[in-house]
Amino acid sequence: MSRTAVVITVSDRSASGQREDAAGPVAVAALRDAGYACGDAVIVPDGADAVEQALRDALARGAHLIVTTGGTGVGPRDRTPEGTARVLERDVPGIAEELRRRGATEKATALLSRGLAGVASGALIVNLPGSPRAVASGMPLIVEVAAHTIGQLAGEDHA
Repeated sequence: MSRTAVVITVSDRSASGQREDAAGPVAVAALRDAGYACGDAVIVPDGADAVEQALRDALARGAHLIVTTGGTGVGPRDRTPEGTARVLERDVPGIAEELRRRGATEKATALLSRGLAGVASGALIVNLPGSPRAVASGMPLIVEVAAHTIGQLAGEDHA
């Protein structure tokens, strides 16, 4: 079965062309290396509404795995978790907790990430921080759990 992934970069500066998206391509490369069909990152501005719409668009296109980068912190425009929460049908908190735990071993500020993980419409959705380093650190965990999660969502038996 071919599995499709979508990466959504959440950044006002990247969406307006003021800064190149450095984090999205890291996630895209990891997903392609893991065998997912994955186009280039979709870039949207910060804000819960933009995130919610981008997630719903990816689900409507049949994505099995959606990874967001950016907007997970405590800044005034960081609303990725709020937009994601509107879409999730069930939380999978262990993924987000482990991402923060692993990140904190590298940099204590990883604990400030409010990123969520969960499932909706047969897809796994995971929020990552916006730094390329955090994305590179988090993608191995996502790739490790994604195939099993997607299989479970499709009704496959436990392996």
